[in-house]
Amino acid sequence: CSKFPQSLEGIKPTLIYPLVGIFLVGVLMVFIFNPLIGLINTGLSNMLTSLADKNLLALLGLILGAMMAIDMGGPFNKAAYVFGTAAIASGNYDVMAAVMIGGMTPPCAIALATMLFKKKFTKEERGSKVSNFVMGASFITEGAIPFAAADPLHVIPCTLIGAGVAGFLSALFKCTLMAPHGGIFVFATVGHPLLYILAWAVGSVITAVMLGVIKKDAA
Repeated sequence: CSKFPQSLEGIKPTLIYPLVGIFLVGVLMVFIFNPLIGLINTGLSNMLTSLADKNLLALLGLILGAMMAIDMGGPFNKAAYVFGTAAIASGNYDVMAAVMIGGMTPPCAIALATMLFKKKFTKEERGSKVSNFVMGASFITEGAIPFAAADPLHVIPCTLIGAGVAGFLSALFKCTLMAPHGGIFVFATVGHPLLYILAWAVGSVITAVMLGVIKKDAA
């Protein structure tokens, strides 16, 4: 925009830049990112459907739980969630159980780690433990995002493994869930709720311990 007339200088930041920026982002989304993400989501959905058709429920639970903890609300997380809600619509309730427990585990596990391994986290991070417990219990995986963004190489593998184990145990215990969201507030619709809580606790402890072992001390 440097070649524009001086008379347009005043509207550059309020009109020209936003319009050009939105146009460029729109073009990138429509012609590049959306087709690529669509292919990825279609491939993931086909893989998950294949596992479900072959009655490999425990393996499906493992994968779905791990997918919920890879990107905390990103494409993998949303693909797993959509698959779980679609399973509810078709009368299959064990898939959504694995999905939800996979999303509940990372924030609670991180909150637990901040209590057990205080040297690994900053004062600000330790102060978020209550909110992370609440978010995890409410099935809001995004509570783990600040920790994953700050130290992805250590945090994401830990959350992925813990959530995967939780999903695996949920499927192994044949836990079911008839609600698409809600965390502990919909536990009345959970089949085998005590075993479900056990799977959630085991996955959270695994992630917390792994964080304590591999994460570096906070500066």
